[in-house]
Amino acid sequence: MNFRPAFIVLEGGEGSGKSTQVARVAAQLRALGADVVETFEPGGTALGARLRELLLHNDDAVDPRAELLLLASDRAQHVEEVIAPALEAGAVVVCDRYSPSTLAYQGVARGLGVDIVEDVCRFAEGDIEPDVVVVLDVSDEVALERASADPDRLERAGAEFHATVRQAYRDLAARKGWTVIDGSGPVDVVFANVWAAVAPFVEPPSP
Repeated sequence: MNFRPAFIVLEGGEGSGKSTQVARVAAQLRALGADVVETFEPGGTALGARLRELLLHNDDAVDPRAELLLLASDRAQHVEEVIAPALEAGAVVVCDRYSPSTLAYQGVARGLGVDIVEDVCRFAEGDIEPDVVVVLDVSDEVALERASADPDRLERAGAEFHATVRQAYRDLAARKGWTVIDGSGPVDVVFANVWAAVAPFVEPPSP
């Protein structure tokens, strides 16, 4: 099967199961013969790994504007070093988080404003935009049940912050054309729904 190069982004709040589904999508694509680059943000490059430490494993207070600019730096390097070259080589890129995360977390939940954050994201992205964004949505209760036993700095932001993030994804999806999928069901059921959403962007059209 001849796959088209495509940029697939999976999104969601904490506990949504997106990382599991990124791995499932990438594995399915490889099984079908696609050239796949599986990556993530923040931290998908050597520089990004250092920025990730500052963003997520730093006990110092981080101003929301500084947080945004660190994320933008990570994204610019990620696009230049990983995403753009992979797409140019004809690969399918499957990414765990991209600019939609920044809009939800920093634009809405941190209160910086979606328009301002979107401008920063566009600058960091260059002309690399996802072909499809899938948002895995779970209730606040399910997210709490799945909470990490060793939370990072953002995961420690509190229940109200993360409820705001989840609602931001829902609201932004309606405006941006992102596909929202219930992430609370069995992994195989969620994957079937995710695959149905991404397959049209990578599989060749029927003759």
